[in-house]
Amino acid sequence: MEQVRPADKPGEASDADLIERSLREPSQFGAIFDRHAPEIMRYAHARLGSALAEEIVAETFLAAFRRRDRYDLGRRDARPWLYGIATRQIGKHRRSEERGQRALARLHAEQAGTVTADFTDRSDDRVTAQQLRPRIAAVLAGLPARDRDLLLLIAWAGLRYDETAEALGIPIGTVRSRLNSIRIRTRAALGGTNPAQPTSEPTRESQPTRESQPTRESQP
Repeated sequence: MEQVRPADKPGEASDADLIERSLREPSQFGAIFDRHAPEIMRYAHARLGSALAEEIVAETFLAAFRRRDRYDLGRRDARPWLYGIATRQIGKHRRSEERGQRALARLHAEQAGTVTADFTDRSDDRVTAQQLRPRIAAVLAGLPARDRDLLLLIAWAGLRYDETAEALGIPIGTVRSRLNSIRIRTRAALGGTNPAQPTSEPTRESQPTRESQPTRESQP
């Protein structure tokens, strides 16, 4: 059974509703923090570690609060918007992230011979962070920053292709083409080893999903 997000529950205000209300009553934005801060924290922790994760979350929601008057109220779910802001905040700490990835790559060197890079456009075909992280650690540090952001929004944050496009402010076709390029470079970095399939795939119960929506241009 598909998990229903708070914004989609009958009688529950959507993220867009809450953001609109917060323009008149700023305290209403607290509900956006309560809904999404835990997963933004997990994402920041995975990328930068515990020392910087709380700082990233604070910076993300402060920036979101200040920019809420520019939010597209036609988008009920603010999650891609928030991940886009968080990714830009993480970008201010590239050196810390790259040091952490190099250390992780060394730690998992024996497991790095099989890298899961079989990306498709099916929402059910994303592997879990636990499965993917050890396998791609060896190549993450070597990816260009923009490709690393794109890959991890899909693999770790669990965004769909259209949501990733929204978060990064790029066309969905660019998301697909970059992923294809990442797959090719990943294979080359491993001496042409064929990517291994994950042992299992997350179910809709194990990972929040949302109804597909038309891709629009990213938020300013």
